[in-house]
Amino acid sequence: MAVEPGIHFDVAESAGEYADFPVVTIKCHGRLVSGNTEEIKKLVKPLIEAGGKRIVIDCADLQHVDSSRLGALVGLKVSAINKGLGKLELVNLSPRVAELLKLTSLTDLFAK
Repeated sequence: MAVEPGIHFDVAESAGEYADFPVVTIKCHGRLVSGNTEEIKKLVKPLIEAGGKRIVIDCADLQHVDSSRLGALVGLKVSAINKGLGKLELVNLSPRVAELLKLTSLTDLFAK
């Protein structure tokens, strides 16, 4: 059985602009595929539950997101919306991931 390529994250917190929510930036490195989806969930869910933060998932070094893993990101976004105590955004999308969001009509969801 093949081992899925890894993913790792760099996490940094900074003060928010204009005294709004503190910003937690999660820089993704690698490939987000079926074998490692739980890693990002374990990282982001506690931030959502704590509330009061703007969570930015930086995808600049994310080499690949398969379409089924996009569902995990949607689930995290919905959790953030339902919690109502913070924001979750995707930034620095590759053209492929941006197109995937567009094709699935999710661009606006992640822009809020």
